[in-house]
Amino acid sequence: MTKHNALRMLGRSGNPTLSDATFAGFETVEAKTMTLQGTVNKVGILLALVIGGALFTWNQFYSTGSAGFLMPVGLFGGMIFAVITMFRPTLAMYTAPVYAILQGLFLGGISAAFESMYPGIVIQATGLTFGTLASLLVLYKTGVIKPTENFRLMIVSATMGIAVLYAISFVMSLFGSGIGFIHSNGLFGIGFSLFVVGIAAMNLVLDFDFIEDGAERGAPRYMEWFGAFALMVTLIWLYLEMLRLLAKIRSR
Repeated sequence: MTKHNALRMLGRSGNPTLSDATFAGFETVEAKTMTLQGTVNKVGILLALVIGGALFTWNQFYSTGSAGFLMPVGLFGGMIFAVITMFRPTLAMYTAPVYAILQGLFLGGISAAFESMYPGIVIQATGLTFGTLASLLVLYKTGVIKPTENFRLMIVSATMGIAVLYAISFVMSLFGSGIGFIHSNGLFGIGFSLFVVGIAAMNLVLDFDFIEDGAERGAPRYMEWFGAFALMVTLIWLYLEMLRLLAKIRSR
């Protein structure tokens, strides 16, 4: 694949893990290329690693009453490996599995904490997340939802806006303040969470399109791991937003 074609693929995904640098290192000729089935297999592997890490922290939480250092290690370690994967896609076959395990550690701890406050919330969030994934995949494959340029622009802009808003809220929290409606269980707060869930879900459509386009254009084989990683990032975000939304509703 040429660098020109690789860069064209970038416009087909709004996932924040993707940037121009993602495709800068593509080789001109690759003996083995990316396939849909290969990417699906990698998604399955990463998902199994996430679940394995989550179960470990979940059991730790219910055994000792705390996830201890596992949650911060999972959160910040996962962020580090996500950044490495973003800028060095050729290493994705090594970094993506580590990212999945670390994020699993974080998800297990935060899921257990939510479950202790709202019994049954984890299975609800999990069901909604995978139900959304399956539904959007069907809608994408049947052409009901088409990732046009305007669609991509809208989703990318909204995703970046949410990221900036969360970053501002985090900085403000360090000084004892914050943006109230982000965590509020009022109607406006619930409406905001619904909006974020919707944007996270629509990012899945862009990920599907990116993966399919990569396979069609003959992207290098290592992009199977990168595509699976990008999809997992979106899926984890969607699950966390589902947890947040359900918690707001059940706390009313």
